Amino acid sequence: MTRVTEKGQVTIPKSIREELGIRPGDEITFVETEQGYVVRKEVDESRFEKWRGVADTDDTVRDRMAELRDTR
Repeated sequence: MTRVTEKGQVTIPKSIREELGIRPGDEITFVETEQGYVVRKEVDESRFEKWRGVADTDDTVRDRMAELRDTR
């Protein structure tokens, strides 16, 4: 249970933040349902896009995974 502050703020309990993967700076929405409101973490559709091209290698994924697993 949490209380609303005078500024309308609430603290999301740590266990819920961890379960939803909510980190500082993340955006959440409150969605109305028949049972009440649901807190939903907004997920950037391109969350993997920021990593595109980061690997500085010409290896295939299979070669890179073998290297990471030290099975080459």
